[in-house]
Amino acid sequence: MKHIGAVQAVVTAAEIDREPTASELDAIDLEMPLIAAELELLDAQIVTLDRTPSPLDVRRIRRARRRVLVARRELTNRGVAGSPEVA
Repeated sequence: MKHIGAVQAVVTAAEIDREPTASELDAIDLEMPLIAAELELLDAQIVTLDRTPSPLDVRRIRRARRRVLVARRELTNRGVAGSPEVA
């Protein structure tokens, strides 16, 4: 019996083991305020999973949502400001 192996196993294995490029790290750094705001929102929501949210919890979630929206807006505006204008 003849065994058949994957022809491109080396290519797929190398893709998994590679380090992020400098441009990928720069993109992560650019998005870090949004990532942090989303984590804060997630933390606030997790706290209220097994109980009824108190007024303080509701306020914390509302503030975290606002921070996410502000971070998204700033990231979007930064992207729009950096893009070339189309005539």
